[in-house]
Amino acid sequence: QVQLVESGGGLVQAGGSLRLSCAASGSSSSVDDMGWFRQAPGKEREFVAVMSWRDGSTFYADSVKGRFIISRDNAKNVAHLQMNSLKPEDTGVYYCHAGKDTTDYWGQGTSVTVSS
Repeated sequence: QVQLVESGGGLVQAGGSLRLSCAASGSSSSVDDMGWFRQAPGKEREFVAVMSWRDGSTFYADSVKGRFIISRDNAKNVAHLQMNSLKPEDTGVYYCHAGKDTTDYWGQGTSVTVSS
């Protein structure tokens, strides 16, 4: 089992920045990847970014490429999502995700609101 706890959401003006963090506990030493998804009001959950825990490779959704950066702190089993140049369309609940073998783990979500 892997437990994920997000932090760092909040309210920011367009053009601003926020940094989300996701702390993993439990069997986190063997996760395959960690990343972020988001869900805007009235929309389906969508992929944002992911990092392989094996080799550190990253992949981003086109909508955030060049603005968001995913990173990790191996010693603390924490993943970060640095969000820059935020836009109102980035508003939503951001969920941390971890993959381990064929199992998906989710955090409880943290809210991000970008005002215009």
